[in-house]
Amino acid sequence: MPGSATPGSAPPYRRIADEIAARIAEGALAPGDRVPSTRRIAREWHVALATATKVLTTLRLEGLVETRPRVGTVVAAAPAPAPSPDPAPATAARPGTAVGVRVPTPAEPSTPGPSVELTAERIVRAAMEIADREGLAALSMRSVAARLGVAAMSPYRYVPSKDDLVLLMADAAFGEESYPAGPPGDWRARLELGAHMLWRIYRRHPWLAQVGALTRPLMLPALLDHAEWALSALDGHGLDAATMLDLHVLLYSYVQGIAVHLEREAQAEASTGLSEDQWMDRQGPALTAIVTGERHPVFARTTGSLGDGYDLDLDALFAFGLKPLLDGVATMIESAGSGSGSGSGAGNGAAAGATTGAVLRRGGASE
Repeated sequence: MPGSATPGSAPPYRRIADEIAARIAEGALAPGDRVPSTRRIAREWHVALATATKVLTTLRLEGLVETRPRVGTVVAAAPAPAPSPDPAPATAARPGTAVGVRVPTPAEPSTPGPSVELTAERIVRAAMEIADREGLAALSMRSVAARLGVAAMSPYRYVPSKDDLVLLMADAAFGEESYPAGPPGDWRARLELGAHMLWRIYRRHPWLAQVGALTRPLMLPALLDHAEWALSALDGHGLDAATMLDLHVLLYSYVQGIAVHLEREAQAEASTGLSEDQWMDRQGPALTAIVTGERHPVFARTTGSLGDGYDLDLDALFAFGLKPLLDGVATMIESAGSGSGSGSGAGNGAAAGATTGAVLRRGGASE
């Protein structure tokens, strides 16, 4: 039975890897059977996600397990062959990708192996599947190669580093949904649609909210599509350029700020082995001490009046907070005077370029 990684001469990741290897040797885990994921290892052996990731990496390097798309990590049918060095072919930047990321042109031949056609798109998709299932901490170039069944260094022929890979993943995720060709006529309906679309994307990819600081905007084409949608909704209502950008950043950071906790909750559950409800149950004595004391009377009175308690649901909180936020935008638009603003049509492109430059010069934040 798995338990805490007890002290010993071998490091925790090695002892856990040996336990799983013993199960494979004994036949308890047969070829094709799924092995514990990083989160399950972290939960059952009470170790950090980084340690759990090292366990699976060790087993892959020893040829005991392999990663299969849409399945996960499974017991390997046979030891993995030794990787052969692949020369790095000349590559060209593809339009619409993050700056500095090298990917093959459509005409460039790829030679990852006899049975697998490796492409930048397949690498990005495999990386997203790993991050969706096990979190961004479990992602590495080696884990992507293992998932695709190619030599460990093969992904580097298309993406030079993990940082560049994460940018490509983010661009792909933000581009999974598109806005309607005929947008709603009302600015509020357009902003609501954009906020809900971003929330769905973050819900689908919880790791995404961890990518990039608000003060260092990501220059990703798909992410700027969301900025264009929001700014177009605000355009033509009498707001100056700086105010439009401030409101756009405020709305974006509202969605991202709540979405950050999707991945954090998953990480907390993996590291503690406790669900959200189980963790809250353990806080009972501490909460009782607070509400029965005299230091926080309003908090005690408020929580005491709830009866069945307070259920913090992130989806409900997102929907609840969006309404008063947009109410505030409505007040600003009314004060500015509808229809007296920056205009629309051909001038929008120049305005967008000017305001983007302003953001960069100010060190401000967009997405």
